[in-house]
Amino acid sequence: MPTPRFSILTPVFNTPADVLAAMLASVRAQRFRDWELCLVDDCSSEPHVGEMLAAAARADRRVRVLRRAENGGIVAASNDALAIAAGEFVALLDHDDELHRDALAHVHAAIEAAPEADYVYTDEDKIDRAGRRSAPFFKPDWSPERMRTQMYTCHLSVLRRSLVEAVGGFDPEVEGSQDWDLVLKVSERARQVLHVPKVLYHWRTLETSAAGGGEAAKPWAFEAGGRAVQAHCERIGLPATVGRDERFAGVYHLQPRLERQPPVSIVIPTAGGSREVRYEDVVLVAHCLRSIISGSTYENYEIVCVVDAPADPALLDQLRGIAGERLRIVEFEDEFNFSAKVNHGAVRSEGEHLLLLNDDIEIATPDWIERLVMYSALPEIGAVGARLLWEDGRLQHAGILFENGGYPGHIYRGFSGEFRGYSNNVLVAQNYLAVTGACLMTPRDAFEEVGGFSTLFPLNYNDMDYCLKLNAGGRRVVYDPDTVLLHFESSSRETEVEDWEKELLRDRWLALTAVDPSTNPRLRHGLPRIGASLRWAIGGWTHRFGRELAGATARTSTPRRQ
Repeated sequence: MPTPRFSILTPVFNTPADVLAAMLASVRAQRFRDWELCLVDDCSSEPHVGEMLAAAARADRRVRVLRRAENGGIVAASNDALAIAAGEFVALLDHDDELHRDALAHVHAAIEAAPEADYVYTDEDKIDRAGRRSAPFFKPDWSPERMRTQMYTCHLSVLRRSLVEAVGGFDPEVEGSQDWDLVLKVSERARQVLHVPKVLYHWRTLETSAAGGGEAAKPWAFEAGGRAVQAHCERIGLPATVGRDERFAGVYHLQPRLERQPPVSIVIPTAGGSREVRYEDVVLVAHCLRSIISGSTYENYEIVCVVDAPADPALLDQLRGIAGERLRIVEFEDEFNFSAKVNHGAVRSEGEHLLLLNDDIEIATPDWIERLVMYSALPEIGAVGARLLWEDGRLQHAGILFENGGYPGHIYRGFSGEFRGYSNNVLVAQNYLAVTGACLMTPRDAFEEVGGFSTLFPLNYNDMDYCLKLNAGGRRVVYDPDTVLLHFESSSRETEVEDWEKELLRDRWLALTAVDPSTNPRLRHGLPRIGASLRWAIGGWTHRFGRELAGATARTSTPRRQ
């Protein structure tokens, strides 16, 4: 028998007869025929299981059945399935789930188009005992940062078998989250990760399954997930402690555990005039500095205030009185250009990392600098942004999306600060094409590599242009939900965006922004062109359950060093 393209690995234990029959039928119905099904009966006590598996093997020579002499659990059975697999790739299928009939065909097509792919995942939904489908999960493209705080790729996962074997297969130390652990290990070495944005896997909702019962069904699995991510962080040198969210199952948080505090330069462009902007009779830049000094636990930083010349001596004295020796005043004498002011301050600063900050920010997370450094110190990170709230608690920034043909907007802008987002995406770290420059940390070497902020954008979109330059150079941009700041946006200047600014950004970056990898083609977020508000809705997915899915093709990502 020639080597099959796909070996489907399926541990089986006391599966209800109707559910087991549906799983087997979904494999037999695959339009792509070059597969084998590796079934491992984990010593089921229900007699119908062995009978059904034996019948399936008799009916199709591509079905291989192994029965364990004793019950060993999911990891042991999965490793047994891996041991008898011969395929170039292994596909992970639970014993009570179903594949869409085109699942393997679409994955095969994606790999044919990108031969260096080592990991492929698809979108998924849930299916009940009666076959009714619901809760589609339309996933973003590959996001290493999101994978550390949420196992979002999940089903269907297809991995190159040689790489699975090279990382040791399924780890018994993380029973229950063995798939997450395996994907983390494989992605650390993978040449390419592919996302097929089609619903090709149907996750069964039974009371005993994670899909149906959540954390209550398998609490040990969620504990194991934390251990898997912790081990991953240690392997890649990410200085963090992993913790589970106390309210929402499947959401994890990284707490910085820095071995050193590299010097950070906080660069704050501000007016510096005698009529400095106030909010409720408070000078905002002074309030910002007080907030940094009193609200930060990080020690090794300087504050570089870039002020318009001539600056008001009384204001400068006030700022020096707040920040003392940490403060460096840099005067800017040219015609106003926000990008030029940022660059002017950056070249006169000394830190390994630049923290660009608006003068209308208030610190809400004491370890905010530690959190930003945790990401910014990783080799291929170009920028890190925060979750920003308006003073009334509503969301101002949780990442930037590009829609409407390459125009940007803030996702969930104006929503309640308690809003979790689609599949908890406000609560988990992830990669976006851009984050706002109102709070943006970037390594100095990255800033210098791309030439800093472009002075072609004197007022708006300079931060987005900067982030897109980083992406084009192979660096990732990160949104960290646990770095929380208050932003008194528009207190210091108007935010009206000119048409020429919109078109300049779009023309420069349409190749990157026409299809935003941080969202899914089947989601419509309703972003207006200048991001002034957001009307979020699931939309644009047009498939009918049971019919062939039309639309997007596979989307690739090349993970470099994580």
